[in-house]
Amino acid sequence: MTAPATMPAEDVELLRRAEQLLGEVWVSGRHEVATALRAADGSIHTGVHVEGSCRRSSICAEGVALGTARGAGVRLGDVVSVVSVQIKPADTFRVIAPCGVCRELISDYSPAATVWLTSPTDDTVVAWRALELLPEKSRRVW
Repeated sequence: MTAPATMPAEDVELLRRAEQLLGEVWVSGRHEVATALRAADGSIHTGVHVEGSCRRSSICAEGVALGTARGAGVRLGDVVSVVSVQIKPADTFRVIAPCGVCRELISDYSPAATVWLTSPTDDTVVAWRALELLPEKSRRVW
């Protein structure tokens, strides 16, 4: 997809990494979303959605990417940007918004991270802070 003009080059790299990963592993009904995130140290971590036969057992790409980053030693509070993509008909990629559970997860661990999503009102790709995606979010004390 064409990256939006407002997306900084380092986030365009996230977009491209997510597209590349999804292009390599996509299986309809199994692996339909990929996420790339960047930590403050510049490292990039990716994840792919893993669909289970029972929806409850499915794992979103955002959670996989966060777990991959943490496993690599990244403090999740140091995640600065997140991009998730899916493939639409005609093999075109689309930036998507995290689901509600992933919004909760990202905002719990990386509240200041930039999260890119496609606006439902006009199909433009826009950036939000993770915490802005959940107005009046209750905060868990760790």
